[in-house]
Amino acid sequence: MHFDRLVVLSVLAGAFISLGAMFSTVVTAGGGIAPGVARVLGGLVFSLGLILVVVAGAELFTGNTLAVIATASRRVRLGALLKGWLIVYVGNFVGALLTTLVIYWSGFYNGGGGAVGARALEIAATKTSLGFREAVLLGVLANALVCLAIWLAMSARSVTDKVFAIVFPITAFVAAGFEHSIANMYFIPAGLFIKAWSPHSFWAAAGIKSGGYPTVTWRDFFVGNLLPVTIGNIIGGAVLVGLVYWFVYLRGQDAPAASP
Repeated sequence: MHFDRLVVLSVLAGAFISLGAMFSTVVTAGGGIAPGVARVLGGLVFSLGLILVVVAGAELFTGNTLAVIATASRRVRLGALLKGWLIVYVGNFVGALLTTLVIYWSGFYNGGGGAVGARALEIAATKTSLGFREAVLLGVLANALVCLAIWLAMSARSVTDKVFAIVFPITAFVAAGFEHSIANMYFIPAGLFIKAWSPHSFWAAAGIKSGGYPTVTWRDFFVGNLLPVTIGNIIGGAVLVGLVYWFVYLRGQDAPAASP
């Protein structure tokens, strides 16, 4: 794919996943719903992000880990694979961060008397409080389900088929609390922006203490969460799904020379 086309589609994917994450935050804000039910509802609406990526068309890093199948089949060189991953990863980050800024500036965090913003802070704090090993393993599990959703959607013959193929694996990973690197490019910056920039009126309306959430920092975001979760996502998608299905269906088949 041409570079500029790849960049635009990767920025779109970051934006799409952010919209799903925002939807999930709003739906799970406030009380009155049993925790398990709230998790399922949050996962169900979060599926919007991957549905937009698959149906509308976009380039998502976590799904692109399946491209390792082409490298294992000697159709794409390892350098080209890693270059593509890097471009899409950075594009996803740009799209997610820009979308997060727009959503923050819209004042969404004031919804429900500050309940939406409080929920965003709670999500960010939970994610940045994970240990390194825990974050890696949760990332493995998340992207195994994401890539299985994409694998299932590839067999679909209609938009309805694609949606049904996507919804259950994605709902499962969100409800279980697994970690998705691109989604976290929205979830954690949303908390960071609210913590740093929201006015006193928000904290008073939400009934929470200004200046709290000590783990919601840029360092904890990049080093404590994004790095280990990305490692886990690569293992879950490339190894547990991509290479497993390559081993089952494609190992030993002749392949043309790899592209440069």
